[in-house]
Amino acid sequence: MKYTIVTFGCRVNQADSLRMEEEFHARGAAPAPATEADVIVVNTCSVTATADQGARQTIRRIARENPASEIVVTGCYATRCAEDLRALPNVVRVVRNHEKERLVGDFQQSSGRASWAARGGDGPCGSAIEPGVAGRTAFTLRVQTGCEERCAYCIIPSTRGSGRSLSLAGVAREVERVAAAGFKEIALTGVHLGSYGRDLQPRSSLLEMLGMVERLPVDAVFRVSSLEPMDCTPDIVALIARSGGRFAPHFHLPLQHASDRVLEAMRRPYTLEYYRRLVDRIRERLPHASIGSDMIVGFPGERDEDVGANISYLPTSPLTHLHVFPYSDRPGTAASEMGGKVDGVAIRERGMQLRAIGGELTRRFQASQRGTIRPGLTLEDGTLVVTDNYLKVRIPPGLGRNQRVSVRIGENLSAAVV
Repeated sequence: MKYTIVTFGCRVNQADSLRMEEEFHARGAAPAPATEADVIVVNTCSVTATADQGARQTIRRIARENPASEIVVTGCYATRCAEDLRALPNVVRVVRNHEKERLVGDFQQSSGRASWAARGGDGPCGSAIEPGVAGRTAFTLRVQTGCEERCAYCIIPSTRGSGRSLSLAGVAREVERVAAAGFKEIALTGVHLGSYGRDLQPRSSLLEMLGMVERLPVDAVFRVSSLEPMDCTPDIVALIARSGGRFAPHFHLPLQHASDRVLEAMRRPYTLEYYRRLVDRIRERLPHASIGSDMIVGFPGERDEDVGANISYLPTSPLTHLHVFPYSDRPGTAASEMGGKVDGVAIRERGMQLRAIGGELTRRFQASQRGTIRPGLTLEDGTLVVTDNYLKVRIPPGLGRNQRVSVRIGENLSAAVV
């Protein structure tokens, strides 16, 4: 049997898809292009209306190009609007987030055609995933899911549920298993990663989990996925800084807005000054660190002076890249009921302004790294390297995938192995 997994959205969805890849692979199924696959899993996001639209368009395109395929839809959009997705062509099943971990096994039993065993697998039955399978070199490990924050614009708490953490022992087992399979880089991720351990008995914390991971006798480098600013404590910054390369100097800290008035309306529990001190401290401790952020433009009630706060702060910040999202009403959120909606043309213009600033921040960071020597890992055919501080640079042919290298950063994101 041949399968494809199409993933939308965040690292958590990527981690969920990777787990499904493992289960398919272990059952003897083989990855294939969507045009050739028997089963296609579409793992959706629903952060914006654009994400919903992208999922629908993808499903229709797959059904048109591969009319014999069976499409299973899961993820946040599937949790929020299951009936809308069931009506799309070739969709045989819609799986909500709380059922996602059972998706592969359940589909084996309930597929309208036959089980994996009856169809026959194209891969070795029982084989484990390894670097290179489905084009993946690094491993994204979900250690937490769910969220109990109530940001005014966010639908995710209703689609992912309350916070749930993998036990410390469970994290250790997964890290050891993944490292033994040959993965040399592991990204630790969660829906609200900073809340890790609050639900466990006995209670734990993200700092305790990271310290435990650091001490494991495995040959792997770790990345910490997106953290809310209030969860990135001085102790976590210090742990990453003193880890001697065990943790990559790579942070993603969503600011969302530089106006305190808008942050309060968004129900974000920090101020711009708090955020400024946080990223300045990181830059001081880790001069070469990558520091990314998310920004929302066009939140209800956003005024010209609020836009000005973004334009004033961001170019002077130590941030290295921005993900800019146009505000999108999500039915059921507090923001969807707010007045003062911003015109779509204004949202697009404001988004263009911030993306231009983000592009300049990225160019500035890249320029600051020229001539430096950074550790990294080869990807794809071995000519692409992702450095510890998240630069993607090209090197001459000659190495394979999943090899550790040190590279000297050159012009135009080229590099030489040293």
